[in-house]
Formats: sequence, C-alpha cells, structure tokens
Amino acid sequence: MKRIVCKQRCLYVSGSWRALFDPAASLFIVNLLSLQFINPLPMFTTPVEIPLSPAFIDHQTKVLILGSCFSENIGRKMQRAFFDVGVNPFGVLYNPFSILNGINLLLDGACLQHDQLFHHASLWHSFSHDSSFSAPEADVALKKINSSLAEAAAFLRQADFLFITFGTAWVFELADTGTIVSNCHKLPGSFFRRRRLRVEEITAAYGQVIESLQQNFPNLHLVFTISPIRHLKDGARGNNVSKSVLSLAIEDLLSNFRNLHYFPAYEIVMDELRDYRFYASDMLHISDVAVDYIWKRFSETYFSSETRVLQKRLEKYSADLVHIPMHPDSSAYLAFQKNVERRRMEILADYPFLRARML
Repeated sequence: MKRIVCKQRCLYVSGSWRALFDPAASLFIVNLLSLQFINPLPMFTTPVEIPLSPAFIDHQTKVLILGSCFSENIGRKMQRAFFDVGVNPFGVLYNPFSILNGINLLLDGACLQHDQLFHHASLWHSFSHDSSFSAPEADVALKKINSSLAEAAAFLRQADFLFITFGTAWVFELADTGTIVSNCHKLPGSFFRRRRLRVEEITAAYGQVIESLQQNFPNLHLVFTISPIRHLKDGARGNNVSKSVLSLAIEDLLSNFRNLHYFPAYEIVMDELRDYRFYASDMLHISDVAVDYIWKRFSETYFSSETRVLQKRLEKYSADLVHIPMHPDSSAYLAFQKNVERRRMEILADYPFLRARML
C-alpha cells in the first residue's frame, strides 16, 4: 500500500520527504487503495462566507448608521477613512423598536418640544436619545437634539445606504404608558417594565417602515446586522434567545423585501473568531483586534479595490493627524508635519471632492 503522510512542513511520499512547495507533493494523506483523502492541516477557524455586496460603497456614497455600540465601532472606522457617513444621530440605540422610533422621527422631520423632555438628576433628558444629548438646561438639550435631527433627516433623504444594527430583543417600557424607551437615564426600576420582543412584533413594525423608506427612497440599500456584543443580564441562554429573536426577524424581512441585505458581524465573532482573546476585559464587548478584523471583512464586502487603495491612504493620513510628538519643536517633527501636509495635498489633487472633509 502506497501512502502519503504529513510531518511538519514536509510530506513523505514513496520513501522520500518532499517540501510542501514541491508541486509533485500532495497536501493530503492519501490511501491509494481505499481512495480515502484526509486533510492533515487542522482547521483553527471556520471562515464565514460573505457574498460581495451588489452595490459598492465609495467615498462619494452617503452612508447612515443606526443602532448599538457596534455601529459606533464601524462608524468611527468609516469616519477615520473620510467616508461620507452619519453615525447614530440619537446616540447608541440597542433594541429594534428604539431604532425604529428614530427612523420614524427622521422621516417625519419634526422637532422635539420641551414637553417631550423630562428632568432627572439635575439634567434634562429625552427617552428617544442616549445621555450624550442630556444637558443641565432644557433649551441646550433641545438644541443638541433638534440640530442632530435636522442634520440626520437631510442626510437620510440623500443616503445610498442605511445600516441598522440590532443589539438586543429586550426592551424597557414606561410602566404608566407602555412606551418603549431608548435609554432609562438611571431612573428607578419601578418606572419601567422589561420584556423581550417577539419576532412577529419586529417584522410587522419594520415591514411598515421599510415600505415607507422604499417608497420615498427607492435606491436606498438597507443592511441589517446583529451586534456581537453580549447582553448577559439574563445569562448566556437568555442572550442567545435574544439574539435568535433578532436573527429570525431579520431573516423574515430579508425574504419579503428587495434591496435588503445582511452583514454577518455576529457570525464572524461567534463562528469565525470564537475566542475570548477577541473580547475586551469585560468579556462582553469585542476587542480592538476583533473590530479591526470585522472592518477588514466589511471593507472586502462593500469596497471596490480602488476604494480600498484610497481607504489605506486616508487611514494612514488620519493616524498621522493624531500623532503626539515627544518633541514638538524638533526639526524632525516639523519635517513630519510638512510631509503630512504634502500627502494631504496629493490626495486632494487626486480626489478634490474630499476637500471639505479634510480641512
């Protein structure tokens, strides 16, 4: 029986060792009598297959991103590469209904009024926004909220892509009205009821808003994602059930509407990376390494090769802008600054439409 076996970086073939780069050597253990083929190289990951997007994003594409803090991660990556992107105009939103409420506010184009705020712990808050919009003065909070609303509503009217990231199926409702809130703003727990959304609730509500979006913006591409960040208040099983509800709801929507897509950020972390070294120290949020890897897969899915070349140039330029010198008065740093400015001018000569973003 003739047999091929693997040992380190060589193959033993018919009485002699051959290097793996030898084209005559096989990469498999082959039993030529039984015709059994066994892969000798262990698989340390199971890559998630992601089809190329039917429409690409470039630096003239308008992209609006809504949802959980994972949206912030990808949004910041896009901003650092000078894409035309709007990120979370309501702050971080975790559950599908809070994101839906935000979309409806953008579609309505209305401003919030004073009676839609409430006062707690020396600050004025909105139940539709996170605490980054809160302020000691009601007028200041309203100005921040309505400025962001107006800017995001105008952005949505021109957007080419809308990314929506679901974080959890659990919601908090006001006990007296049943209104789902985006943020509890540290109010006492007695103010709220907590429950898990059902798949049918999510699909019915989103079906209506998707129809409205597609009627008003027929060329808009909607992309859903599920955040890989874990919500463990209800334990591991509770988190998995919550993510499953989100996944089933998205699957139903994808099967019923055109121009809807899914980016598998959750699956990349759970099935491809699946290791605690890709989580931050709290073991809930993902690490910078994981974010970088998802960004790489995102770029491969949505950016053309030309866009990725420009992306790398802009990321290098962006990194140089935040460089903190040990000796700011040195001739070496002055030369560094001149080099950064030279590269900025070279980029603008090739892509003049970036001028407003690179001031």
